[in-house]
Amino acid sequence: MEGQGLLLTVMIIYMLFITLVGLYVGKKVKSSEDYAIAGRNLPGWAAALSERATGESAWALLGLPGAAYALGLTEIWTAIGCVLGILLGWIFIAVRLRDEAEKYNANSFMEYISKRHGIVGKYMQITGSLIIAFFFFFYIGAQFIGGGKTINEMFQLDLRLGIIIIVLFVVPYTIYGGFKSVVYTDVIQAVLMFITLVIGPIVGFIYLANNPDVFASSISEALHKSGPEYSSFTGAAKGFGAGVIIVSGFSWMFGYLGGMPQLATRFMAIKNRKQAIIGRNIGIFWTVFAYTGALLLGWIGLAMFGPQAIPDRETVMPAVILTIFPPVIAAILITGAFAAMISTANSLLILSATEISDSWKNKNNENQLKRSRIITTILSLLAFGFALAARENLIYNIVKYVWAGIGDTFSVVIILSLFWKKFHAKAAFLTIITGIVFTIVWIQTGMEEFISCLILTFVVSLITAIIATHLIKPTNYQSNI
Repeated sequence: MEGQGLLLTVMIIYMLFITLVGLYVGKKVKSSEDYAIAGRNLPGWAAALSERATGESAWALLGLPGAAYALGLTEIWTAIGCVLGILLGWIFIAVRLRDEAEKYNANSFMEYISKRHGIVGKYMQITGSLIIAFFFFFYIGAQFIGGGKTINEMFQLDLRLGIIIIVLFVVPYTIYGGFKSVVYTDVIQAVLMFITLVIGPIVGFIYLANNPDVFASSISEALHKSGPEYSSFTGAAKGFGAGVIIVSGFSWMFGYLGGMPQLATRFMAIKNRKQAIIGRNIGIFWTVFAYTGALLLGWIGLAMFGPQAIPDRETVMPAVILTIFPPVIAAILITGAFAAMISTANSLLILSATEISDSWKNKNNENQLKRSRIITTILSLLAFGFALAARENLIYNIVKYVWAGIGDTFSVVIILSLFWKKFHAKAAFLTIITGIVFTIVWIQTGMEEFISCLILTFVVSLITAIIATHLIKPTNYQSNI
């Protein structure tokens, strides 16, 4: 109970601090552009750290270490796929998308696509914004439930009470300060996540070397003792099965190529090209070290406890941290997992509200800012209500739809919009509809069990875009600057 009390105290202090920072930054929001995209004035370091905190959610601190613990070396392919996608996004997409967003004076993800594609693009903006808001509505609910579940497991509080606590901390400063508040609170959370993922493995190796009563004294020994499914890069599978495992891991790459609106908006908000390059370097540095640390934490957990010793694999990171650190330090580092879920929840919330608000933009800037805050409030309440009522497994199934349907589909649209001049509005519109519908049908019919939609949605969307661009006659007016 003493350890729980300490952890709860640290978490409350941290959340109060984050809330105060968010409210302080929110005082500087004077326009709808500030609210939606931080006035397109973000320094590169802030954009990079915010993008990383938002992009990883609880995945880097709970999901990836848990998968590494349960699957051994096999999980390395998923990590490589994610890292490769993030690197390609920062190297090839970030700077160009920032320049394009400035060129078209676009304050939101769909507004850029709309202005890039002209008259037809306006209808595409409304349709796309509604699709994004609809799917992200469930995604926000998933983050609320994830945070509530964390509180439930740590303190044995009721799940619904945990969800209420999350909402009370996350929503007020998000409504008040919008994108700007979200970004600068994300920065704090990204730093805490990075410290956890870098310092944790270092201390973990020291612990293994000095405690002979562990399952294994090194990661290599732990993998070997756990069996061939742990020590093999393909889970002991061979031939076609091994190929499926590798391709499935790499398929996570496609969602990072500009298609996730909450990440692309960070690129668009960077102040200038020089800052974008700084952001690129920081983003790549953070990613390589954080993902390496996440894998190592999972494998260190395997060495410490042995396979199947932890029933819920996603709790391996807290289990390792609580074992190797003094209680106060452990409490601070575990709060990083909590921070990760908060970063994603508030980012999705403000992104959804901005997309809807920008679809009905008018010339009255003051009313636009007020409307953005009202929409953010309404979405918060709806997602909160849904999280309280929905079943947990239903919510988390929606996340798969989002990553494939939104991430893969819009990655194709963004890449071709940036790099292929012939790609036109009608082809982009058809690509969006096809990608979303294909993902829903593929998952609903059970085909996901055989081949992941994470790669097929991207391929189908790309083929649709290329064929439509060549076969469908574009409108005469393509861009709207």
